[in-house]
Amino acid sequence: MKFGISLQLLLLGRASMAFLQHPTNTCARYSSSVPAFFMAGGDGSDTEWAKALQESSGMIPGQFETDMKMKGLLGPKKGQGDPKVTANSNLVQWLEEEGDVYLSEQSSWGEAPHPMAISTETKDEITNESSGRGLLARKDINDGDELLRVPINLCLTKASARKALGKDALPEDINEYLAVACQLIHERTSENSFWKPYLGVLPEVDEVNPTFTWSDEDLNFLNGSPVVAATKSLQMKLEREYQALFEGEEGLFAKFPDRFPKERFTYDNWLWAFTNLFSRAIRLRSLKQGETLAMVPYADLINHSPFSQAYIDARENGDWLFKTGDEEVILFADRGYRRMEQIYISYGPKSNAELLLLYGFAVERNPFNSVDVTVSIAPRTASFVKELNDANIPVDPLAEEKVEFLSSVGRDKTVDFPCYADRYPVEMLEFLRLMQMTPDDTRGKPLADFDYSRTISTANEAAVLTSVIDAVKRQLSKYPNTEDQDAAMIKDKSLFRLLSYNQRMAVRHRRNEKRLLKRTIAALEKQILVQGLDTEELTRAEGSTLGQVLPGDMEKYGMKQKTALEDRLEKMGLPIDLR
Repeated sequence: MKFGISLQLLLLGRASMAFLQHPTNTCARYSSSVPAFFMAGGDGSDTEWAKALQESSGMIPGQFETDMKMKGLLGPKKGQGDPKVTANSNLVQWLEEEGDVYLSEQSSWGEAPHPMAISTETKDEITNESSGRGLLARKDINDGDELLRVPINLCLTKASARKALGKDALPEDINEYLAVACQLIHERTSENSFWKPYLGVLPEVDEVNPTFTWSDEDLNFLNGSPVVAATKSLQMKLEREYQALFEGEEGLFAKFPDRFPKERFTYDNWLWAFTNLFSRAIRLRSLKQGETLAMVPYADLINHSPFSQAYIDARENGDWLFKTGDEEVILFADRGYRRMEQIYISYGPKSNAELLLLYGFAVERNPFNSVDVTVSIAPRTASFVKELNDANIPVDPLAEEKVEFLSSVGRDKTVDFPCYADRYPVEMLEFLRLMQMTPDDTRGKPLADFDYSRTISTANEAAVLTSVIDAVKRQLSKYPNTEDQDAAMIKDKSLFRLLSYNQRMAVRHRRNEKRLLKRTIAALEKQILVQGLDTEELTRAEGSTLGQVLPGDMEKYGMKQKTALEDRLEKMGLPIDLR
């Protein structure tokens, strides 16, 4: 230990000597910007040591917050009178006192100032829309720097929920989202909650605005978009989950009225809890007992960028030599950040439909954006054709074999596929190649013998690509407005500002979906030309299909549709079975 202290003194002494070599800059550390000679780095020179000392010593207490006020990053009240600023301070104080989380703006022995600060008001860099609270770099940050450590015992998890509300009420097999939602409501409505400082920074529903909380008037602005069906399904499912968990003779209201009073566990509080869960909960995958869903204070203030490589995870507390056995949540910088720059993480490769549905915002130029397009085609079985009562539609001789094959590979239910601006899923092509097979393609072989990841025949491939184009055009026809009309509305800034936040988000979203679908059509048409699949006899080779999609409400065919978005939500582990 003495050696470690001596080394620190030696380094500090050398840095101090370097700093004194620039007498004209003795007050530089109190400046809101770093002088040019401090920006040199990596060469081991005296200026490098001077920069290290300047960064470790920090600046005048409160200077960064003053700079944020000047830039409008502390909200409209711009000062300590703002309740959001007070809530930020309460959260920081609670984390420091209860979790020994180092968040100080001032340096201490062996500790540099904490690299991040909370902004109460951030803006989307492209749309200039408000994006709520966020975290800013208090100083220059290097790639790989450790940004945050939060003890797991300060997080809300299924384990903490069962401890707070009783393992008899919340059994081991309860879904994580349901358990944490119950604790969120319990803590929010308790006067002396341990988590009160954290709850103070959690947003209200109207500050997040996920589409499942939108009014019908606002949802009408999304007409034609696949996100509407997913939104309505989610709304209905949340109501059913609430009723199943709380109401009836076996519900928590009847069995545990003291712990789950009706006046506290209202449906409005339920929506608030899920608004925060969907938009802020983090899945930690490196815990000793396996992965868990968690609400992580402070860390969940970081906003989303699809281009960020940063992620949050957990690890055992302590250094490489001494482990305490406790666990903590950690965050590392994915790149360098300059002072006052907003720090981002990625919530995952999510489309704008997912972001709107669960997080209440969409991202311009989202590389993961996609539009769900229905390309599932009904096998023309004898019973199906009979039900259609159309003598012009023949029975497909391979229909029964196709149905059996789809069932064997888990595709017995029709599912939409997401189409991207520059690509479409391999699974979609495989599905359509199978559905477009004719006896000429099989030449007597069973369907299971074919590799559907490859082209089956030119006629089959022409039918596949043509059916995708038809499906995309059909999706485009569902929107009541054109892309040009949406663009004109957005361009008229005075008129556009008269719309509500939700409505502006909806107009941008539907315009971007139409752009993406048009690019998909152009890419497919080019592919058909390049491959020589544009001759009439090939494009007419519709083989074994009806040549039309199955609308989701056509129950008479015995198939209820599940959208690709719903399919992805189910895979995320949400308690939302939207079928």
